[in-house]
Amino acid sequence: MAKEVTVFTSNTCPHCVTAKEYFQSKGIEYTERNIQEDPEARKELMKKGIMAVPVVEIDGETIVGFDKEKVEALLG
Repeated sequence: MAKEVTVFTSNTCPHCVTAKEYFQSKGIEYTERNIQEDPEARKELMKKGIMAVPVVEIDGETIVGFDKEKVEALLG
């Protein structure tokens, strides 16, 4: 069963590009929420006390930054 993956990004974040390229290379579908273009996405992260991107959410688990090992562990 496919996992629900959301990636919070910004326009100027090189690690966000790396995260998106990783998911694309693995054929993993994800939802991108750009905090510069989507004020609700920005508010959502701020409510969680997160002030940096990328933030990867996989089935409700939050990873701040792009941690490939944690991502792969959560994806199975």
